[in-house]
Amino acid sequence: MTGPRILFVVDAGPAVGGGHVMRSLTLARALTAQGAACVFLGPPMAGELLEAFAPEVPRIAGDDLAAAAAREAFDAIVFDHYGLAEPDHRAMARGRPVLVIDDLADRPLGADIVLDSGPERKAADYLGLTDEATRLLLGPVYAPVRPEFAAVREPALAWRGEPVLRILVSMGLTDVGGITGRVVDLLRPRIHDIGLDVVLGGAAPSLPALTKIARRDPRLMLHVDTPHMARLTAEADLGVGAAGSATWERCVVGLPSLMVVLADNQRGAARAMAEREAALVADAGEADFDQVIDRHLMRLLRDANLRRQLAANSAGVCDGLGAGRVAEAFLNLIGARDA
Repeated sequence: MTGPRILFVVDAGPAVGGGHVMRSLTLARALTAQGAACVFLGPPMAGELLEAFAPEVPRIAGDDLAAAAAREAFDAIVFDHYGLAEPDHRAMARGRPVLVIDDLADRPLGADIVLDSGPERKAADYLGLTDEATRLLLGPVYAPVRPEFAAVREPALAWRGEPVLRILVSMGLTDVGGITGRVVDLLRPRIHDIGLDVVLGGAAPSLPALTKIARRDPRLMLHVDTPHMARLTAEADLGVGAAGSATWERCVVGLPSLMVVLADNQRGAARAMAEREAALVADAGEADFDQVIDRHLMRLLRDANLRRQLAANSAGVCDGLGAGRVAEAFLNLIGARDA
């Protein structure tokens, strides 16, 4: 007997980034490992990301998502798209089981299961936005993190707090607003001979300028559409990264990090991480952003005890096994509907 066919409806673009696609891809692979077949539907940039990171995954490109979904045969549907709400979910699902991946808790959702991995999220936040029967999977314990991060967790945690030799800069593949170049410009005068591993996508606005800088600055190593994110994160001594879904990747391997808030919906998670003393935080929208980055960087470089504390506290936030937990819950729901 073949497993269910699951349609993923995702968003991606210069303004929203590629995080929707990447975390959905992680969940899709966990579902596939348990027997499901997954297909993706999204705008052209979603297809470009899948071509770069998962060329084997079936995908449909289309600006009219509802029309494209209506042409597809599927047994269940996953939405990772903040522009869609309950009427869209119900219409596109046509009675099939629905899982919605969300971070916002700001609109009604037509979901049987809601996944929100924010560390500050509470069930009360979805009161009135979901049916009483909707199952809520809340917190980083359910965060979809690629399995290669859990595989390197133990050795990475064993040596946190060692001298800083490499800093990982990962501001998101789409490099919203050219933030990667801005951060690298802030770091370079302060890091002496420390190496910078800079991760970004092939269409990132910062890439041309950073490519020129890398030719004359041997400290700078660019990683474009890299498949080696787990190794880079595990081997780094410090991380400077966007406060999005990659936060949980850094937590799994206990990377002492400076989180950079790039969007309103990231502020809650960043605040919760700061309160847990699991990361330092800077907000790219604040007037004193440059000064905050500089101050936090100096603290991280000088204070090995701070780095050890951040490593231990962040590792306690997320173990990297969330995708399997979510996949099992969704497949159990699909199986119960079919029974």
